[in-house]
Amino acid sequence: MAGKISMGARREVVSAVTERYRSAKRAEKGRILDELCATTGWHRKHAVRALRRREAVGPGVVEATRKRRRRYGATIKDALTALWEASDRVCGKRLKVMIPTLLPALEQHGRLQLGQSDRDRVLAISAATIDRLLVDVKIAASGGRRRRAGFYSAIRREVPIRTFNDWNSPVPGFCEVDMVADGGTSVAGSFIQTLTMVDVATGWTECLPLLTREGSLVVEAINRAQSLFPWLLRGVDFDNDSAFMNDVVVPWCREQKLEVTRSRAYKKNDQAFVEQKNGAVVRRLMGYGRFDGVETARMMGRLYAAARLYVNFFQPSFKLKEKCREGAKVIKRYHLPSTPYERALAHPKVTAAVKKRLRDQYRSLDPVALLAQIRATQEELGNRVDRRAGQARGLQPAHTSILPVTAATFA
Repeated sequence: MAGKISMGARREVVSAVTERYRSAKRAEKGRILDELCATTGWHRKHAVRALRRREAVGPGVVEATRKRRRRYGATIKDALTALWEASDRVCGKRLKVMIPTLLPALEQHGRLQLGQSDRDRVLAISAATIDRLLVDVKIAASGGRRRRAGFYSAIRREVPIRTFNDWNSPVPGFCEVDMVADGGTSVAGSFIQTLTMVDVATGWTECLPLLTREGSLVVEAINRAQSLFPWLLRGVDFDNDSAFMNDVVVPWCREQKLEVTRSRAYKKNDQAFVEQKNGAVVRRLMGYGRFDGVETARMMGRLYAAARLYVNFFQPSFKLKEKCREGAKVIKRYHLPSTPYERALAHPKVTAAVKKRLRDQYRSLDPVALLAQIRATQEELGNRVDRRAGQARGLQPAHTSILPVTAATFA
């Protein structure tokens, strides 16, 4: 009940018990306070203050709102603005410790003149008050743009960090997730992003195009990738991008029983598996041009659909076995090159049913036909690429052959 009672109802309750509280004995006052706290949900001390204010105002009189007296006026704000500009616009905590040396310097050169009382106030002001007084000044200085609130920081802080040393040979299903910008030489405007997901145990790679950087599209892409992976996803490891660290992606992953972790900021090696595939798969397929539009995203989807089969079933890659340091030299040893398909077949945690399904799929695939499909789609995308941001090119129909793909014609 305490959580549902309105402020007006609380005032009525206080008015009703004020007279009884004033004339009651000590023990009775305690019982009245207990009842009032139970009804309103207030702290006991707050209830005492509310009753005393009502006594002072009198019954039937609306209590006037008490305004806090301003200690720092326009003179202090103007002085702080001058000091902030002279400090090269540092934050309040840094400006606070600079004021004792910066203020005399400005006064000495006639750039700031304060009376003794105002000078004492400036020297005694706190860092929090500095930031509060300069809020509108900072907005005006930045062209009217407010600084983004640190909303995503709270979500980011609650997601545990996983470094490159923390994997410890996980079972299939734990993926590193990253986003590759297909924006050419500029990040201005809207362009297609590629979501890359790499299984740490096997190297199985899935790439999906996103029209924009948006949490809901990331959720759809991960949900789609779940149906493409041969096994269930168990965990996702993101970087600190706000497209991942938000109130859409993180709660959804936890609802799906996915373990959510993140890398350290500015430590790309924490996501070494997916960073390697960003270059070896995504950039090798797409290059560094700028792509946008729904139709282009559909073409990219067709390209990635063929590439996932070719890369996962026919493209072997190295995987680090161990590394040790001898003095200043780091020696790395690798397993023999294997495809993600071969690693999946050799992994003891992959079920027999999944292995049988992978073998059947492998026998049905033609690597030459897949590579020919990749090249044809790349040619179509090449006619759509905008290498320089903001300059559209005329779309030319891609050359496609009606001849059947053979090793000779493909070569």
